[in-house]
Amino acid sequence: MTAEEKYKDIINMEHPTSKKHPRMSMEARGAQFAPFAALTGFEEEIEETGRIAADRAEKEGRLR
Repeated sequence: MTAEEKYKDIINMEHPTSKKHPRMSMEARGAQFAPFAALTGFEEEIEETGRIAADRAEKEGRLR
């Protein structure tokens, strides 16, 4: 069964609109999906771990 066959009864229906809640503006909808720092401080931890690893690699290179 194709998607068109599966949804043929609803594909041309009008989009439901609420009588209670007005439609959200495109800006407000977009703000919901804007990037955010879910893990604050995580970027700094990654940078610090990279610095430590680079220091170790440099020291090991000198010892060999």
